[in-house]
Amino acid sequence: MNLIDFVNKFPDEESCKLKFKEIREQEGIKCRKCGHTEHYWKKDKEQYECKKCKARMSLKSGTVMRKSKLPFRYWFIAIHLLTSTKKSFSSKEVQRQLGHKRYQPIWHMMHKLREAMGNRDDNYELSGEMELDDGFFTTRVPDDKKEEPLKRGRGSQRKTKVLVMTESEIVDNPKPGKKKKRVGFIKMKVINDLKAGTIDNEVKQNVSKDASIKSDDSTSYVGISDIVEEHTAKVIRNEEIQKELPWVHIAISNAKRLLLNSFHSIGPEYLQKYLNEFCYNFNRRYMGDALFDRLLVACVTMKNEFRYL
Repeated sequence: MNLIDFVNKFPDEESCKLKFKEIREQEGIKCRKCGHTEHYWKKDKEQYECKKCKARMSLKSGTVMRKSKLPFRYWFIAIHLLTSTKKSFSSKEVQRQLGHKRYQPIWHMMHKLREAMGNRDDNYELSGEMELDDGFFTTRVPDDKKEEPLKRGRGSQRKTKVLVMTESEIVDNPKPGKKKKRVGFIKMKVINDLKAGTIDNEVKQNVSKDASIKSDDSTSYVGISDIVEEHTAKVIRNEEIQKELPWVHIAISNAKRLLLNSFHSIGPEYLQKYLNEFCYNFNRRYMGDALFDRLLVACVTMKNEFRYL
């Protein structure tokens, strides 16, 4: 949806509210008190009333907007910005565009949307032929490590470890100049360490058992063969990494470029939220105008309460 279409479709607060109500009713409403699924809409109160126990709840209750005092149109504008371009927007820039006085509510809103993106992708498993590797993303030095001498390389306090998994299917007859593998869905997960147990846990949660994974011969990956149908580990020289695991490293490179272009500095505790946004948009890169509505559905169905980190 381009900017003109968005403005024409959602010109005011009421139009945004009606759209949100429409999607919420399509997805179904469940009483938080008794679990009943039939409700009256109290127009004068702008609340749902359970037909069974008469408990009431607001339009935002039980969704990603729970407890938010920001207008619906703020949320819709933020969703449009996050889904209408390959780039991202900082909370500070969104605050400036909205003309809102306080930064914290806008920051909170943006991270709730990114958490909704991550929750939606967590519902799906990666499958088929896959690539797997780890990447190191530059983040701020944690407060509890600022007094330590700054290390260099992979062990630096400014590096956050990320496990990257991509579906990567071999193309039988690739066109001249095209890659020999076709990328499917991807996932990126921030991890505390590169121990085999940590890697195994992430693979169990995010990958189907019938998958076929290709990786380098790192000792971090020794347990993967016990989790999936097939695991191929081989020694890969640096000059061959782009050939053997192309899409993992394209994903890492593109994600780093996105973060570098859009954000001044990212705390390690928030990196996963930004990776959620990158993966969500990448996995739905062919949806076009439907991407806006899909994120609205994710916001409506997100039941988990956002937690400050």
